[in-house]
Amino acid sequence: MNDSRDFPRGDSLPSQSPLFWVQQKDRYLRQLLIGDIEKITGRRLVVYFANRYLSAADINIGDISHMAELLGDTNGEPTDLLLNTGGGQTDATEALVSLLKSKLTDFRVVVPHSAKSNGTMICLASSEIVMGPPSELGPIDPYLGENPTSILATETVKKQNFALYKLAVYAIEQTKKLATQLLSEGMMSDASEEEIASTVKKLSSRDEFFSHGSAIDHVEAQKLNLKVRFLNDGDDFWDRVWLLYCMYANDAMRDGLVKVFEGRARSMSVSPPTT
Repeated sequence: MNDSRDFPRGDSLPSQSPLFWVQQKDRYLRQLLIGDIEKITGRRLVVYFANRYLSAADINIGDISHMAELLGDTNGEPTDLLLNTGGGQTDATEALVSLLKSKLTDFRVVVPHSAKSNGTMICLASSEIVMGPPSELGPIDPYLGENPTSILATETVKKQNFALYKLAVYAIEQTKKLATQLLSEGMMSDASEEEIASTVKKLSSRDEFFSHGSAIDHVEAQKLNLKVRFLNDGDDFWDRVWLLYCMYANDAMRDGLVKVFEGRARSMSVSPPTT
């Protein structure tokens, strides 16, 4: 791990050649901050940052190899996952959660800004969700294309397009089953089946939140019986998390990156697919 006196904050120079360091300086500065945060928490920190403003930024099966590479450096240590995503494919989310649980016995999710839809599903797999003033989760009701399954899984659609109706029903059941399993094995392991079912129903239907984009802040998340640690501005850990998020948001937008996977020693970025 980098010492706090390392360049550019002291009298040392980078071990890399000057030209290479300058070309990679944004990554090196982010990784220095990751190291600083790890010293505060005593836990490893890995980052999954998706640029939600680009269409290719959804959670997909390509994420698995990147996360496997990133988690290979954690050595099973207690780990925080800094997560920013608008959601994505449920099958890929299920595979990603399986990878996280197999590699990490103790992991929290840190949400500096947004972990929506299946990003919220990843949060449900953790032992605790760290949130601050701008942090938000979202409902986990699945979509088929541009259409919410809550609308497709109705008698009207069943009569008009039975195959589409059944796909919607299966998608809903997949989401509810996965959410129930994750909560039962994780942060709600001490809760009753009825309490877990209530939380899953509120998150996966339109009974509680009427829009898929509804913002679930730390207060709403706690009302859902999720295990949340709220950190306000001025907290040493949170202030550095927010600074790190701002660095990713700026660098990804400036460079047109779809995603960044990063830890203190490993870094991978994903560019938009070429047409």
